[in-house]
Formats: sequence, structure tokens, C-alpha cells
Amino acid sequence: MNDLHDLWPAPHPESPVRASVRLPGSKSITNRALVLAAISDGPSAVRRALRSRDTELMASALTELGSAVDTTGDDWTVRPGPTRGRVTVDCGLAGTVMRFVPPVAALADGPVVFDGDPHARSRPMREVLEGLRGLGVAVEDEDRGLLPFTVIGAGHVRGGRVTIDASASSQFVSALLLAGPRYDEGVDVRHDGKPVPSLPHIDMTVAQLRLHGVEVDDSEDNRWVVAPGNVKAVDVDVEPDLSNAAPFVAAALVTGGEVTVHDWPESTTQAGDALREIVTRMGGTAEPGSDGLTVTGPETLHGIDYDLHDIGELTPAVAALCLFADSPSHLRGVAHIRGHETDRITALATEFNSLGGHVTETEDGLTIRPAALTGGPFHTYADHRMAHAAVIVGLGVPGVLVEDVATTAKTFPGFADAWSKFLG
Repeated sequence: MNDLHDLWPAPHPESPVRASVRLPGSKSITNRALVLAAISDGPSAVRRALRSRDTELMASALTELGSAVDTTGDDWTVRPGPTRGRVTVDCGLAGTVMRFVPPVAALADGPVVFDGDPHARSRPMREVLEGLRGLGVAVEDEDRGLLPFTVIGAGHVRGGRVTIDASASSQFVSALLLAGPRYDEGVDVRHDGKPVPSLPHIDMTVAQLRLHGVEVDDSEDNRWVVAPGNVKAVDVDVEPDLSNAAPFVAAALVTGGEVTVHDWPESTTQAGDALREIVTRMGGTAEPGSDGLTVTGPETLHGIDYDLHDIGELTPAVAALCLFADSPSHLRGVAHIRGHETDRITALATEFNSLGGHVTETEDGLTIRPAALTGGPFHTYADHRMAHAAVIVGLGVPGVLVEDVATTAKTFPGFADAWSKFLG
């Protein structure tokens, strides 16, 4: 844990928050678009790309593999090149890099080594690596299913049918689909196991593939078939990151204020769009308009019983909101977030309870009961979503001290300054 000099005082507004915000672009869309641009048939642009640690790691990884990725402007340009081996990819703590890039590296003309931050070496990778082996790719990982590992590129991949257990992460499926059109036989990915979490992220992958002219059949449950063929070079417009909207939406709910999130899309595959329903369930309102989505907080927040299985990334923010409800909340379906940047279920219970909360872990979620909270240190475990939870607690409790708020740069560089300015 960091010392007191690394603790950032979370702003605590004394009156209802009435403000608006423009969010940076979606990390999930940016990184999918970058991967497809790097294996496409010509140069293209990713417009309004998110500039963050995760996306810059992706740009660097694809550059190492032979593409020319120019990140100097707001619109990033990608010029594909022959996929090269005998390089090392730094994954940092980015799940999209450590999972989406190895299937691309399989097309290289030699070995590609993958490694990352210390925390990244505990994140599950086995199903991606076994999936690649099932498609004809050689992988050296000392049978650990974790970073570091080496993909032995042979210049092409046979592809075909493969069955994996994606119950720990939807990224396992997306990883194999994204490179699939460049494989000789395409890919026929089947899931066998408990339900796949975060299905909207697979829907996003399918939508991005189709945008690039790739034929995808997802008509059968737990099966995704990508036909072999060209990946067309297409300029992609990146939507605002709706998961990053969570703290700003929470500001309206916790303080009884009104917040407008500009440019909220009319339709989207982003998991963060579920915030509209959650707001309503907790007693607030969420009204779309010409300026974006306007959220109004209620006089009293209500507890919810909610299955977050498909939108697990919202769990830290929603759990923090539930601390201020007038009745117990039960958040379910998110056992898989124990394998995210940290074990988010245990981390949330630990940090909330350290501030006086009454939070109980379950196998797949949290039970949160009303309690009187106090200020104090809130540890983030190098996890940007934990930092979001911390600042939400700070909305209703003075004296919350956030450890390593800079970890938010993973998806929102400059978040602390933006948050302070937003709250006035």
C-alpha cells in the first residue's frame, strides 16, 4: 500500500451537483478498432480515439508487430504492415492487449514474447492460449496459463473450430474472433461452461467485425463463426466511454443533483448504457435529449437486487452507490470480476468496511446494508474502477483519501483534475 503522501483527498460537494461532462472515447471500441485496422487491407483512422495507458499500450504492441500507428492527433491513423516476429509486447495491465494481440501475433514470421505489470501476471490467460493451440498455433507458457508467454508465429494460422470455457472473461471469445478473418479457415468459436460474462462486449466485437466487412454468424447461442477473408480498411468513430460515465452519473444520485453526459449514443453495444436502468431502479431519472443523457437524483436512493453478470465493469461504481441507499442491496452474477485487475469483490468489501460499511461478500457478488460511513484511506489495488468507487464514496462522505488516483489513467487520463473541475 502507498504511504500518506500518495493519498488524494476525494472532493466532497456541500450542495447538489448540477453540471455537465464530455467523456473521453471508449477504450473497448478504440482497442478493437486498432486491432482490426492493423490487420486490414489498407490505411484507416480511428477517430476520437481514447488516449490512455491501455490504448497507448495497444498502439505500441501493434507497432512492434509491424503496423505504423500514428497517435499524435485526436484521430489516430493505422497503416498495416507485414506482421513480424522476434519482438516483445508489453501488455502493462491491459486485458485487451494481453488477450487480443496474441492471436494477431500468431500471424507473425517468428516468436513474439508477451509480458506485463506484476498485477497482470495473475490475470487468467489459459483459455486464449489453449484456444490458439486448438487452432494450430504453438505457444510456450510453461503450462501456467499466465503471463509471461511466447506465441510462435508461423506466418499463417490454420484456424477452424475450437471450444473454450469463456466463463471467466468474454475477452477470451473476442480475442479469437478479431484475428479470425485472417486465418486460413476463419474461426468457429464455441463456449462450453457457465454463462459467458459481459456479453455486450462480444456484441461490440461482432459489430466492429461487420463494420469492417467481415462475415460473422452469431445466430446460435454460445457459438460465433467468423468467415475467412479480407478485413476492409474503415475509418471508425469512437463513442464516449459510458463505463467512465458512472462516477458522474453517481454525482447526481448521491447529492440529489442533475448531471448531463454529453453525446450519449442513441443505441450502443457498450455495457455502460445499463446505467440508465440502474439510475431508474434506484429512484432517479435518466432522460435522453439533444444534449445527451440528463440524470436527476432522487431525495432518497433505494437499494436494488441486480444481476450485473453482463455489465461487471460497473460493479464498483454501483456498489458504491448502494452504500447510500435506504435499504439493502444485493449485487449478483459477477464472480468473474475476482479475476480482473484485482479481486474486485474482496477489495470492495474490504475498503467499504474499513470506512464503516456493512458489506458482505457472496460467492458471486456483494450484499450491502445501510450503515454510517466515515472518512479514511481507500486503497485502489492498481485498479481504475476501484478509484471510481472511492470518489463516489467521497460524494457522500467527507475525508475519503484515495490511494493512487493516477491509476484512472488506464481509461481516463487526467481524471482527478476533471473530477475536481466537474464538482466545482
